[in-house]
Amino acid sequence: MAKKVVASLQKGGGKEHTKVIKMVKSDKGSFGFKSEIVHNDKVKDWFNGK
Repeated sequence: MAKKVVASLQKGGGKEHTKVIKMVKSDKGSFGFKSEIVHNDKVKDWFNGK
């Protein structure tokens, strides 16, 4: 899947996006990771949960 993401971002608009990774705590007490590709203007909103 990573190859598809990288290939699609290299078409010219890739510099406008950032891959963000956030550590999330589950109800059972363990931690997991949530990752997404977000536009640069929306990075802070994504981390704040908006």
